[in-house]
Amino acid sequence: MIKLVYCVRRKAEITESEFYRYWLEEHGPLVKSVAHVLRARRYVQSHSTAAGVNASLSEGRGLGDPFDGITEVWWESIDELVAGTASAEGQEAAKRLQIDESHFIDFADSRLFLTEEHEIFDIPG
Repeated sequence: MIKLVYCVRRKAEITESEFYRYWLEEHGPLVKSVAHVLRARRYVQSHSTAAGVNASLSEGRGLGDPFDGITEVWWESIDELVAGTASAEGQEAAKRLQIDESHFIDFADSRLFLTEEHEIFDIPG
């Protein structure tokens, strides 16, 4: 599996509560509606929480401000990702997502990259 990781920051003019509401209730369903076209297998939003703990963890390591959240999208392979975005329908779907993201994500202060997971451990319940 290949995974796209998208570390997002909200636009300054949008409140935190509106950002999370829009991302979950508006953008999430839009992504789901085009997942088949893009050949995406899984989509997860991770919303930042525990601001005080986040600040403490960041300060202790000398890091910058935490992101507002992370989006993860999985494909079976890089070939599936490329195929999903190569067609006219896939390009249109990707454009729709980017336009929607422009309403609530600060692109200049966000990051996006592809990864492969290497599981180190998974301790059951």
